[in-house]
Amino acid sequence: TSDMSYAEQRLGSDRIKGAYAWRSFIDAGVKAFPLSSDFPVEHVNPFLGFYAAVTRKWPNGDSPHGKGGWFPSQKLTREEALSGFTIDAAYAGFSEDIVGSITKGKFADFLVLDRDIMKVPEEEIIGTTVLATIFGGRV
Repeated sequence: TSDMSYAEQRLGSDRIKGAYAWRSFIDAGVKAFPLSSDFPVEHVNPFLGFYAAVTRKWPNGDSPHGKGGWFPSQKLTREEALSGFTIDAAYAGFSEDIVGSITKGKFADFLVLDRDIMKVPEEEIIGTTVLATIFGGRV
């Protein structure tokens, strides 16, 4: 949501309510909600996108709507955000049978992080660093 600073200006106050409506999509039963670090549109660091998905804020903790987040009713849970960057992204790429989760028979592609992004305080998510990358079962 790097464009949250100008999205309402471009879309208007009525249309913006239906844009970036992540929670609404999931609540409506959307099977997969892929997220990405869609560089150069979004920052290449996926932890900034993860943070934005669960807080609806910029890395500095602010948003166009203040400290509560940008349309905070549309926040995702950490579990939903993790799925968005993993199995849901694989589903969107028609590759969920080979990647997207740590499952027998799939490629062993995963990261070892310096912290548990599912448990640390929200503001610590953005400082996450990768300790190791395992790709195809190899470090």
